[in-house]
Amino acid sequence: MKRFFANSMIVFGLMIANIQTYAEPITIRIGHFPNITHAHGVIAHQLSRQGKGWFEERLGADVKIEWYTYNAGPSAMEAIFANALDVTYVGPNPAINAYVKSNGEEIRVISGATNGGAALIVQSNGRIAKPEDFGGKKIATPQLGNTQDVSCRAYLKANGYKVTQTGGDVLVLPTANPDQLSLFMKGEIDGVWTVEPWVSRLELEANGKLFLEETDSITTIFVSSTKFLTEHRDLAKKLADAHAELTAWIEANPEEAQKLIQAEIEAETTRPVSSELLTHAWPRLHFTNDVALETFAKFTQAAKDAGFLKTDADFANFIQKP
Repeated sequence: MKRFFANSMIVFGLMIANIQTYAEPITIRIGHFPNITHAHGVIAHQLSRQGKGWFEERLGADVKIEWYTYNAGPSAMEAIFANALDVTYVGPNPAINAYVKSNGEEIRVISGATNGGAALIVQSNGRIAKPEDFGGKKIATPQLGNTQDVSCRAYLKANGYKVTQTGGDVLVLPTANPDQLSLFMKGEIDGVWTVEPWVSRLELEANGKLFLEETDSITTIFVSSTKFLTEHRDLAKKLADAHAELTAWIEANPEEAQKLIQAEIEAETTRPVSSELLTHAWPRLHFTNDVALETFAKFTQAAKDAGFLKTDADFANFIQKP
């Protein structure tokens, strides 16, 4: 009887050990940029800092969230390729480029996020007043190959300018957003094609003039590595559902959303974002979970025009809502 009891306890102990091993927390690594156009990621990151994690509360106690920030999309896509990131908020062009580069193997779009909030700001002294004025000018973008960089190059090409990665009729300068503002204020660049809050900062702090605004264009989408989507589709589904719930919350609570964005951007960049700046930028943003393959056609064409896509690709698997 004693031997039976002892054996039973051993078996029970092994069962408990197995349960504990199986129940170890799963870590989901999420990326975003410190931009208002990445409001979902910025807000959720701030709530994680406050111990009120949006995704954590909805994915369960056995899920841990780790946050990573990037200046622009190409860096986030490289992190996905390196298996250093599971999901990220990113612009459409880096996601398209990564999909094509990996022959459709590495990237999947799981939701829309933000439309609008991107614009071209020029100096207010009349250097650039019409499309014919860009010759010999310097235009900054956040990073080579990011969505605004591609849009800028495609726009210039459509207006008859030859643009290369190192020169051409117009010099396009991939430059980190904080440096764009400094160079613009010094008058060392003629324009900046970027996203909020930098669009509004260029207007309010550097007396920049709005030249062109991408009002309805997709600015941010929510993408997953194919590996994460395949191995953890149940978690990807919960993640996408929590993201959709956050979209509704942002739209219903704009003032609280802006306060969280203020706190998080300052935490990430050490530069405060004023309430005036957020109030100025907010109407340009349209938060949405919708995403359709046909809406990416213009981004694909722009990438081809800018020389980032050399061949056609099959985008049948590009969007996969879990």
